[in-house]
Amino acid sequence: MKKILPVLASALLLCACGGQRQELVRTNFEAAAAQLRLAIRTADSLAAARPDSVVAAQGDYPRLFPRSIRPDGSLFTVSSRDWTSGFFPGSLWYMYEYTGEAYWREQAERFTELLHREPFNTDTHDVGFMVNDSYGHGYRLTGNPAYREAVVQAARSLATRFDPRVGCIRSWNARRGWQYPVIIDNMMNLELLLDAARFTGDSTFVRIACSHADRTLQNHFRPDFSSYHVIDYDPADGGVLHRNTHQGYADASSWARGQAWGLYGYAFMYRKTGERRYLEAAERIAERIRTFPTMPADGIPYWDFDAPNIPDEPRDVSAAAVLASALYDLASLTGERGNAHKAWADRILENLTASYRAPRGTHHGFLLLHSVGNLPSGSEVDTPLNYADYYFLEALLRKQACERADK
Repeated sequence: MKKILPVLASALLLCACGGQRQELVRTNFEAAAAQLRLAIRTADSLAAARPDSVVAAQGDYPRLFPRSIRPDGSLFTVSSRDWTSGFFPGSLWYMYEYTGEAYWREQAERFTELLHREPFNTDTHDVGFMVNDSYGHGYRLTGNPAYREAVVQAARSLATRFDPRVGCIRSWNARRGWQYPVIIDNMMNLELLLDAARFTGDSTFVRIACSHADRTLQNHFRPDFSSYHVIDYDPADGGVLHRNTHQGYADASSWARGQAWGLYGYAFMYRKTGERRYLEAAERIAERIRTFPTMPADGIPYWDFDAPNIPDEPRDVSAAAVLASALYDLASLTGERGNAHKAWADRILENLTASYRAPRGTHHGFLLLHSVGNLPSGSEVDTPLNYADYYFLEALLRKQACERADK
């Protein structure tokens, strides 16, 4: 009996911990429901009260997508042309996925339809963020063939920005003297191409995605697997002209969200292609992030791991949310070796929930506080951001899937 009691106690403790982990997911989604309903009402009220203010300069593009909060406390909404426009409908699709409730599907469909022009947008690499996070989830959850075609069309648009001489998709058009700038964020748009290849059987999309991922692995990453933000290529021969930053502290520093983008991108590249070089890259990026001396104990990074005034620097909750989601994905791909990734992601989620959540019914419906958009430009510093919320909800769903797989 003495031997049985400790075993029984351990089993009960594990069950209790499992229940607590499931409770974290449930309570977070319940709180998110109240907050996101507020965000929808706020966006609708803004459109009704100030119709002139919700039309973008490009024409009749309604500015109905909550992006962040201005310094004066007002809601900052954007049109579908903004790179963040897909995240709010994506969050609504995640609410539908978790609850199965018709309300969330209706709202997700409504905000997704507002993006109907973006699959044809060839002016930005961010068409992946815009379309895959909205139409992509819509197709995954409903099977609507129109959503599938939107993803394929967006992939065609994104592919127009690929130059085989460089081997990468161009991120920005002319900016700051760069000739062919490619940013680490661009890894996130490759999933659109891989999904379009699966829908159509067109291997061209796979070749473009793999070429971009391989060139990024070759040129963006330092020997320790931290990454630069911007690589400027010579469009004539594909040579590297400059290694810079745009949103980080310095060219040679490690901008926190950029490190998370890289991890996330190589994790899904392995998941969708099975190429082990991408898994090896993801593992090495994760280890580099984990071992930064300036990584706080709670797992919520400072906006740049090399910022000069740590610990008196802003945290970036958006980087933490992307990191947690990526770690759950990596955990699902690595069997028992993934337990450490999952434990790390659990710690991040628990701390986001405990210390960085917006009180219910406040902050225009945003879920998380204390993100950093672009500190060097003084833009969106210590504020909620729609993409922090999106990856937070995604991380919760991925956590739930990991724990179901463990049973």
